Amino acid sequence: MVDQKIVLALKFLLLVLFFESTFEQQQQERLNSPIERAALLELRSSLGLRSKDWPRKADPCSVWNGIKCENGSVSEINISGFRRTRLGSQNPQFSVDSLVNLTRLKSFNASGFYLPGSIPDWFGQRLVSLQVLDLSSCLISNAIPGSLRNLISLTGLYLHDNNFTGMIPSSLGLLMGLSVLDLSANKFTGSIPVSFGSLQNLTRLDISKNFLFGSIPLGIGMLSKLQYLNLSSNDLSSSIPPQLGDLSNLADFDLSFNSLSGSLPAELGGLRNLQRMLIGNNLLGGFLPANLFRVPSQLQTVVLKRNGFSGSVPDLLWSIPQLRLLDISGNNFTGILPNGSLNANASSAELNISENLFYGGLTPTLRRFLVVDLSGNYFEGTVPDYVSDNASLVSNCLQNSSNQRSLLDCTSFYTEKGLTFDNFGLPNSTQPPAGENTGKNNKKVIIWASVLGGVGLILFFVILLVLLLFCFRKRGTMTQGGVGVGPVTPVPSGSSPPPPGVSIDFSSLGDTFTYQQLLLATGDFRDVNLIKHGHSGDLYKGILESGIPVVIKKIDLQSHRKEAYLLELDFYSKVSHSRLVPLLGHCLEKENEKFLIYKHIPNGDLSSSLFRKTDSEDDGLKSLDWITRLKIAIGAAESLSYLHHECMPPIVHRYSKDSLLVMLCSLFVISFLLTITVRSLHLSFQ
Repeated sequence: MVDQKIVLALKFLLLVLFFESTFEQQQQERLNSPIERAALLELRSSLGLRSKDWPRKADPCSVWNGIKCENGSVSEINISGFRRTRLGSQNPQFSVDSLVNLTRLKSFNASGFYLPGSIPDWFGQRLVSLQVLDLSSCLISNAIPGSLRNLISLTGLYLHDNNFTGMIPSSLGLLMGLSVLDLSANKFTGSIPVSFGSLQNLTRLDISKNFLFGSIPLGIGMLSKLQYLNLSSNDLSSSIPPQLGDLSNLADFDLSFNSLSGSLPAELGGLRNLQRMLIGNNLLGGFLPANLFRVPSQLQTVVLKRNGFSGSVPDLLWSIPQLRLLDISGNNFTGILPNGSLNANASSAELNISENLFYGGLTPTLRRFLVVDLSGNYFEGTVPDYVSDNASLVSNCLQNSSNQRSLLDCTSFYTEKGLTFDNFGLPNSTQPPAGENTGKNNKKVIIWASVLGGVGLILFFVILLVLLLFCFRKRGTMTQGGVGVGPVTPVPSGSSPPPPGVSIDFSSLGDTFTYQQLLLATGDFRDVNLIKHGHSGDLYKGILESGIPVVIKKIDLQSHRKEAYLLELDFYSKVSHSRLVPLLGHCLEKENEKFLIYKHIPNGDLSSSLFRKTDSEDDGLKSLDWITRLKIAIGAAESLSYLHHECMPPIVHRYSKDSLLVMLCSLFVISFLLTITVRSLHLSFQ
C-alpha cells in the first residue's frame, strides 16, 4: 500500500509540473509589443486575410494560425495556403509594408499565396534578422532587388515558380550562410553568376526552367556540401566542367534539356554518393569513360537519352544493384548485351535502350527489368520467355516478332560488322516449288485486274472530290456557325444574357473556376504559356491545382462578339462526342473577359499530327505512316459527320477549310491506292 501511495504521489507531482510548465510557456508566447500587434493587424488588412485564420481580438502568438513567437515577439509568419477574403481577392498586391515593424522576424513563408508585384527594396534593408524567405508560387514579377544581399543571416531563399525577369543578381553570392537557393521556374536570362562558387554552405541549388545561357561556372565544383544540383531546362552550352566531380556529397544531379556539348568527363566518377544522374537531351557525344560508374554505387536513376554518345556501355552500369531506371535511348551506343544475371529477379526497374545500334541476342540481363524498350536496334534471334509480354521490340531483327526491320537492312548491318545475320531463323536461300510456275499467268491477270480496278476507283474519287469542293465553296459563302433553338435561360452573375434562341444548361458544362485559379494555372497568363491567337480567343496552356493539364481560352469581349462564348457554351451543353475536345469548365466572373477551360490534348493540332520533325540534321518533315493517316482521316470525318448529320439542328464548323477536306479525301484515296498496290505486290511474291 505504501508503494502505491508513493507512485500516486509522484504521478500527481509530475502532472502539476506539466501544467505549470505549459502555463508558463503560454505566458511566454503571448505577444508583448503593441507595435508588433498593430503591425500584424495592418498586415491582416493589407493582405485580406480571413478572421478564421487571424481573429482580430485573439492573441496572435497563442491563437493565430502560422504565427510563432519567441520572448514575446513575432519570430515566424507562415501564410502558405491561406485564402484571401472576397474583397481582398479582387485586388491582390504585394502589400507587406507592416513587416518593417517586426524587427525580430526570422521566417516569412507565403508560398502559394498570391502576391503579384515586385519585392520592395526595403526587404533587404529592414528585415535583417530574416533566416528563411519563402515566396515561391506567388506570381511575383520583375527583378530580384539587389538589397537582398544585406540578409546575411539568410539560410533558405525560395523564389521558384514566379515571373522574375532580368539577370540573377551576382550579389546573392554574398549570402554566405545560404543552405538552400531555389530560383527555378522563372524567366531569368543571362549567365549563372560566378559568385555562386562562394556559397560554401549550399546543400541545394536549383535554377532550372529559366532562360540562362553560357557555361557552368567552375566554382560550383567547390561547393563541397552540395547535395542537390539542378540546372536543367535552360540553354547552357560549352562542356561539363570536370570540377563537378569533386562534389562528393552530391546525390541528385540534373543537367538535362540544355545545349551542353563535348564528352562526359571521367571525373564525374568521383560522385560516389550520387543517386540520380540526369544528363539527357543535350548535344553531348563520344565514348562513356570506363570508370564513370563504380561499384559499390548508390545510383538509382541514370538518364543519358537524346545525345550523341557512341561506343559500348560500361559493363558496371548494368550491374549496379540499386538501379531503378536506365534510359540511354536516342544515342549511337553499340555492342551486345552482357550475359550476367546479377539481380536477375524482375523488379520495378525500367530499361530504355531504344534508337541505338545494339545487336546480337537477348540475354538474361533483361530479367531484372520489369519495363523494357529495345525498339530501334538490331537484336536478332528468338525472344526468350523472361522478356515481358509488354516489352517494346519493334524495328529489330528478331524472329517471330512483328514490325521488324527488312531483311536487307538487317543483313547489311551485320555484314558491315563482319558478322552473319541469322535470316530471321529461315534458310539463307529457298527455291520456289516446282508447281509454282503453273499459276504464274493467273496471278499476273489478278494483279493487272487489281491495278486497273484501283485506277478506275481513284478516278471516281477524284471526280467526287471536285464536286465536294464546289459544293463546300458555294455553301461556305452562305453558312456561318451553328445555331440552336429553345427558351432563354438565366446565366451566372457577371455575364450577359444569352442571345435570343440560345438555351444553356450550365449544370452540364463542367466546373466553375475562379479567376485566381486560372491565374495560378497559367502563371498570370504569361506569354510563355500562350499557344496561339485563336479566331474567338487566345489559347493558353495551364496546369490546375489538381495537376491536370488544360487549355484555357481567354475571350476578350471588347475584341470579339459578346455572344460568341455563349454560343460555344450552348454548343457544349447540347453536344457530346468522343471526337470533340471535352469542355471541363468555365469562368464568367469578369465583365469584359470570359474563360473556357478545355481538356489538354498533348498531340497538338491536325497539322502537327500529320507532320513531325525528325532527328536528322536536315530537320525535314517526316510523314506519318499511311495507316495512321487513314485513322486521322476517319476520326476527322466522324466528327464532321456527327456535327452535320446527327445534331439537331445541324451544326457547321465555321473554321474548317477546303484544304482540310482536300486532305481528308486525298488521304482516303492515297491510302486505298497504297492498299491495292501492297496486296498486288504480295500476290506477285507468293
